[in-house]
Amino acid sequence: MELLVIRHGVAEEREEFAATGKDDSLRPLTKEGRWKMERGARALRHAIPSLNVIATSPFTRAAQTAKIVASAYDDIDVERLDALTPDGRPQTFLTWLRTREPDDRVAAVGHEPHLGSLVYWLLSGEAAEGRIALKKGGACLLELDPRPRGGRATLIWSLTPSILRRLDD
Repeated sequence: MELLVIRHGVAEEREEFAATGKDDSLRPLTKEGRWKMERGARALRHAIPSLNVIATSPFTRAAQTAKIVASAYDDIDVERLDALTPDGRPQTFLTWLRTREPDDRVAAVGHEPHLGSLVYWLLSGEAAEGRIALKKGGACLLELDPRPRGGRATLIWSLTPSILRRLDD
């Protein structure tokens, strides 16, 4: 199984959005964030020609990112998972991941520092403070065992958003 981990694109500034009185989970991508993510999604399609499903945090900025990626992959299915919110637990995501077929290519869209900690745990098996940093719109690809578990993943690549977008040129 392959797992493509994607951090959501550039969203509105937290402090400015907070002034609206709306919950942070509703904070959307900016116009520039959508444009950059569209380019990044096309580049992802060049790097990984097919995906079976995209799992996303239900937060607006992640769901918008997942929709952009799904569009680049001919509108594949997107599933909203609370396990990918900033307070989500890696074990809960792993339980969902184990319902997938062993040869699936799955994408997960979420937030930092949660995603970085998830990737670190999948690679090392350690739930300590370590993490792999992902910039907004960045992605990494992991190879997982047929029955995924912490400490058994292999990092195939990790790309910053600017390098990813260059692949679309």
